[in-house]
Amino acid sequence: MSRITDYTDRNTCVLFGDGAGAVVLGEVPEGRGFQAFDLGAEGAGGAHLYLEAGGSRLPASAETVEAKKHAIYMNGREVFKFAVRVMSSATEHVLTKAGTSKEDIDLFIPHQANIRIIQSAMERLNLPPEKVVINVDKYANTSAASVPLALVEAFEEGRIKEGDTILMVGFGGGLTWGASVLKW
Repeated sequence: MSRITDYTDRNTCVLFGDGAGAVVLGEVPEGRGFQAFDLGAEGAGGAHLYLEAGGSRLPASAETVEAKKHAIYMNGREVFKFAVRVMSSATEHVLTKAGTSKEDIDLFIPHQANIRIIQSAMERLNLPPEKVVINVDKYANTSAASVPLALVEAFEEGRIKEGDTILMVGFGGGLTWGASVLKW
């Protein structure tokens, strides 16, 4: 995120951190692994979180770099409202698809964008703190890396046991979201 952050923009520079996360997938016994996904986009909200330049639409030039068009732009208030709403709705949709309920969640791993967003999702979903992974205080918002980083940290801390039902949910630019239920 540091490569696309404008450090003169206090609306974004204090929120984002650098991170990378990956998960190795493999064959699992029957009944384990991913149970369901919920993916979506609300393109009308794209103007609330985006990079103006880069890629083929507006390639890098001296002018675009000077105008700071390669830095992330975010309308924090609108992204907050979207995130709180979509984290709850995506969670409910993916649980329905998986044929399970909120009570069956052993561990909730949300996108680590903002503690207030996570707390709002916890309240809406009626999840106790011991079932929620929170590490945004350590790493800031590492964007797409936040869920895999939180998953690994929870595993290393012994918070994930064989047979656990894990719910992961994230959101991002565009505005987009994804949620999954995983049987560990």
